[in-house]
Amino acid sequence: MPRLTQVFAPRDRAYFELFEEAGKNIYKAALLLEELLTGFPDSRALAEQILRCEQEGDRITHDIIDRLNHSFVTPIDREDILALASALDDVVDYAEEVADYLGLYKIEAPMDQAIRLAQVLKDSARQIDEAIPRLRGFRDLSHYTVEINRLENEGDRITREAVASLFDGGIDPMVVIRWKDLFERLENAIDATEHVANILEGIVIKNS
Repeated sequence: MPRLTQVFAPRDRAYFELFEEAGKNIYKAALLLEELLTGFPDSRALAEQILRCEQEGDRITHDIIDRLNHSFVTPIDREDILALASALDDVVDYAEEVADYLGLYKIEAPMDQAIRLAQVLKDSARQIDEAIPRLRGFRDLSHYTVEINRLENEGDRITREAVASLFDGGIDPMVVIRWKDLFERLENAIDATEHVANILEGIVIKNS
């Protein structure tokens, strides 16, 4: 018969493993998206791999929620687990939308700013991937969160520049609409990485 302290001890560490899986999946999707845009249109086939990352993200989120529904004690607050799982999933969802819309909008060649935004997303995703394992010991994440914030600001700057360029030079209005949509989705993906960083930082502060 287990002691009462053992029954109530937060022993379920699988959440951290699932979060780390999600971090690696985000970084993989971001790498693929950068490669897709850099080599477009010859790299169109990579969109299918990004879709698989999106499906893997859904699987990880489902596993986290399923475990949460069957857990009495969790290593961190339940609302923090849900918030982090959702935020991590959002990053991959936005990346997959960009890959999908490149095909749907029949884009022939990417604009330079789209490639630069994909590179910012990749760098930010790498920071998340490296930061998440530190969650296990609730170790300081400020090195990563500061860099992610800097990258988010860089993404905002590039997006403003990109949207301004669409209205400078008599570009076809339909092209403007399509690219504005793509730029906003790339920006949303980068913003989502900052949201992940904020949640991670909050969890560490709450539990340290």
